[in-house]
Amino acid sequence: MPAAAALETIAVSSLRVGMFVQLDLSWLSHPFPLNSFRISSEEQIATIRALGLERVRWSSAHSELDAGRAAGDAGVTPADGAESPTARARREHRERLHAQRAGLVQCERQFAEATHELKRAFDLSGSQPAEAGAQAAALARGLSGKMLGAGELCIRLLSEAAGSKAAAHALNVTLIAMLMGRSFGFDEADMIDLGTGALMHDIGKLDLPDRVRNREDDFSAAEQRLYEQHVALGIAQARRMGLSAAATLVIAQHHEHADASGFPLKLNTDRMSLPARIVALVNRYDNLCNPQLAARALTPHEALSALFAQSQTQFDTAILGAFIKMMGVYPPGSAVQLTDDRYALVVSVNSSRPLKPRVMVHDPRVPSDEALLLDLEQAGTIGIRRSLHAKQLPPAAQAYLAPRRRVAYFFEPAPDRDADPPTGN
Repeated sequence: MPAAAALETIAVSSLRVGMFVQLDLSWLSHPFPLNSFRISSEEQIATIRALGLERVRWSSAHSELDAGRAAGDAGVTPADGAESPTARARREHRERLHAQRAGLVQCERQFAEATHELKRAFDLSGSQPAEAGAQAAALARGLSGKMLGAGELCIRLLSEAAGSKAAAHALNVTLIAMLMGRSFGFDEADMIDLGTGALMHDIGKLDLPDRVRNREDDFSAAEQRLYEQHVALGIAQARRMGLSAAATLVIAQHHEHADASGFPLKLNTDRMSLPARIVALVNRYDNLCNPQLAARALTPHEALSALFAQSQTQFDTAILGAFIKMMGVYPPGSAVQLTDDRYALVVSVNSSRPLKPRVMVHDPRVPSDEALLLDLEQAGTIGIRRSLHAKQLPPAAQAYLAPRRRVAYFFEPAPDRDADPPTGN
């Protein structure tokens, strides 16, 4: 996204296809996947006009207007000299770097906005439960609209998780669960129920003492029983909030296991709803990646391996298989070594083509803040050799790649692969 100072304003009535615009609105208050984008159709212009805005900001430098018309508008004549290969390569590098940074900034801003809305719902749950329920459903509806209204999506690793740990955990679980729902073909109503239940799956913990809100290995039997009460407390809260029956089932069953070893009712797969089975798995994954004590955190690849190797009986095999297919063998946040011996951090996975993620490669010749992402789908024979724990990275690679202490995800439209050529060297 271009810097605000570099943007001009233009009347909405003057918008044209090809203009790169920025909407200074809440992400949830418009139907576009991003706040900043290049207008691709007259329909998008009509949608922007329907938002009631008189003017919007736009970047002429990032627009792709008809060359003759754009030059005429600016009062200049197109240059006759051809761009040199070196100049073109530098320009394309700058453009790709800009797009890379803009995408990350946009995702992090949307994550922060969503956690703010979720925190507000948490805060309202005690005094105004109906309002809290409406707030959660509105957030789920907004996320569903962004997901169902987009084409291919990527799961993007964020640099920092904004907001409280509780809100970040709930949003992490919700985003991945809803992407799973999308892959299963959920319609809008089912997506909203899934999202609302996932957002509120731990709402009962607000009624527990702080010391037992997060399960620890050294809990006494009494502490474990008290901790498990958050499910019943959550069901009661869901009813006060007026949540749908399907969303309430997610809260009621998010700790049940396929082999009937969970709690509170020891249900098996046949007695669990599909949304609850999804949330139960994703909740476990996020707790492995983001435990209360950071020293106990598994890398995303390690967490995925643990789910597969140790918990196959606890989760619906179809759900687990779909999760691995969507997240890839190396989910975003995984530190890896490539087949050409370079070290990298997985930063993005296309949910429909997960076997070749996008990675940030350690290259001491390039400053880390200018590192471009390497799309392994377009990188020829280069692939991932193995996953590493962050501590196994050489010091220089660890400092350069800066693996996240806490893993947070958001989603974004899949990049235009024609505009993002491989960077194999």
